[in-house]
Amino acid sequence: MNVSPVFEILEGRLDAGVVLLADHATNIVPEPYGRLGLPDSAFGRHIAYDIGIEPLTRQLAARLGVPAVMSRFSRLLIDPNRGEDDPTIIMRISDGAIIPGNHPITPEEWQHRIATYHRPYHQAVSEVIASVAEASGKAPLVLSLHSYTPAWKGVPRPWHAAVLWDTDERAVRPLIDGLEASGDILVGDNEPYDGALKGDTMYRHCMVTGIPHALLEVRQDLIADESGVAAWADRLAPIFERLNADPMLHEYQIHASRTGPYPIQPIAP
Repeated sequence: MNVSPVFEILEGRLDAGVVLLADHATNIVPEPYGRLGLPDSAFGRHIAYDIGIEPLTRQLAARLGVPAVMSRFSRLLIDPNRGEDDPTIIMRISDGAIIPGNHPITPEEWQHRIATYHRPYHQAVSEVIASVAEASGKAPLVLSLHSYTPAWKGVPRPWHAAVLWDTDERAVRPLIDGLEASGDILVGDNEPYDGALKGDTMYRHCMVTGIPHALLEVRQDLIADESGVAAWADRLAPIFERLNADPMLHEYQIHASRTGPYPIQPIAP
């Protein structure tokens, strides 16, 4: 296990060909920032992290024997699943909560958070992906794990899980099919969010490079306790194993993005 103030790498077999990612694994705020001016209760909400994803990622990485990279800072500090030029990378208001530690914020502090937290996390992701590619001799399969609220602005979300994607559907279709095969859950296809987001984690590490990938969201009330996490680890592990066994999901193949042309220069890790 490799732990830093910015990320944690769960060790696994590099030659297995899979990398798990958890961009919003924790609600940690570094000591110098206090609580960003927010009450403690804010850090038990989805605005601070993806509830249930850290334990789910740990269980899946252990079950599959594969490496995982998890962030160790709250998305309230800076969101690793946004591009550096995305104005929502540091939120001033999130789901109605004003974040005093983010507003006002100086340009120097904005860049400090990018350099200190955002870039090192993505450097770790790049290095693990590269290590898996080298050890396996093929394109890795990258699976990113997130969770979402059971309702938004009073409107219930009926999906138990969702798969988000841009235009590369190689891992997406078999993942959705695998989830739906049990017949007991409703799976969103780019719902409740659209997976095409310029500069986000899947864009910079997978879309630009042609690596097969999928972003899986699980409704947070289903993984809010140990039994829920264990049940979803049981559900997902065999699906992930089947995906990994497909040779088509270990080939480099660049697909155009719905967000527009790719940058001429590769995005720095």
